[in-house]
Amino acid sequence: MKADRLLIDCHVATMVEGTVPYGAIQDAAVVVSDGRIAWVGPRADLPSLDAAETERLDGRWVTPGLIDCHTHLVFGGDRSAEFEQRLGGATYEEIARAGGGIVSSVKATRAASEDELFASAMTQLAGLKDTGVTTVEIKSGYGLDRETELKMLRVARRIGREGGVRVRTSYLGLHAVPPEYRDDRAAYVDLAIDDILPAAHAEGLVDAVDAYCEPIAFSTDEVSRLFDKARALGLPVKLHADQLSNGGGAALAARYQALSADHIEHATEEGVVAMAAAGVVSVLLPGAYLMLRETQAPPVDLLRRHGVRMAVATDCNPGTSPVASMTAALNLACVQFRLTPEEALAGATREAARALGMLDEIGTIETGKAADLAIWDITRPAELCYWLGKPLCAASYWEGIRL
Repeated sequence: MKADRLLIDCHVATMVEGTVPYGAIQDAAVVVSDGRIAWVGPRADLPSLDAAETERLDGRWVTPGLIDCHTHLVFGGDRSAEFEQRLGGATYEEIARAGGGIVSSVKATRAASEDELFASAMTQLAGLKDTGVTTVEIKSGYGLDRETELKMLRVARRIGREGGVRVRTSYLGLHAVPPEYRDDRAAYVDLAIDDILPAAHAEGLVDAVDAYCEPIAFSTDEVSRLFDKARALGLPVKLHADQLSNGGGAALAARYQALSADHIEHATEEGVVAMAAAGVVSVLLPGAYLMLRETQAPPVDLLRRHGVRMAVATDCNPGTSPVASMTAALNLACVQFRLTPEEALAGATREAARALGMLDEIGTIETGKAADLAIWDITRPAELCYWLGKPLCAASYWEGIRL
């Protein structure tokens, strides 16, 4: 058996579901060939091998490369002033209604060039990569006009070409109503659905379609129109759902068999049951929960009871979750939402891949899947959720290439 790389003297958390926690293999070996996992198992069972390179990992742990399945990585400016306002007592909704929030990021993003947006996004991406991330979902939504939405999505594609990570893009045209359409939101909804989305799709810039369903954002009827258009274009959908109130977002996501419903702090049992029946993944975003000082956590017990899969992501964005560390998100998911470390790590690997519709390609360490791997200076997998801020990632591989 010929191979490009052999990893030995390591332990592997395959994250394959089964009877063994973390799908763990002690004293393991991993064989990589042509960017894929060619073999994984106990080192004692390693087949006869001719490897171009052998790497001893000195007892480190290997996991699938982490997957950040919900980010707003491309944006102009920052919103640290709003952070100060919230600490002074202003609510997120009050800031948004006063013309801040998403709309302030829109102004800065429109003014920035593609090169400026790319450079800015790469600084956030560096933090994610340093914490073991090899796949990132990136949304538009800070343009809210044709030119800037396409600009953001082009930057996201460029990150996928040049950033050393796998990138999935989401068109988030229904994120907020831009200032120029404040008195005619229906016209903006028409523009977002009938003009910008088809243009982005025609240019090959869209992997999925997203929306923000909330009283301060868009209604279920408006989102339904967008999702109908996405379905006509053959694109999967996902939804910012029930973050600040129970607006029926979870049920709406289920109706359209969305890849995921994200946030869902205010989702009801009825919505959770609908998600379970439709196979919708819940994406938990503890960074936004922390920064907004929310008090109602996602209904994790209901999600467990009804068998809804749970992913974890950073929601990296300039306003409500300036978090550029995947391991920090894991810690916060455990501390704030009471996920077990195994649930949290599955949420950043296997279930995050499921939330992107990519489980056949990434998310677990199995023969035939992409060799996206993270190498950790830890003695047990739970440490990835235990430490907050400690550098743990010794190396990572993307399609078998050491980053």
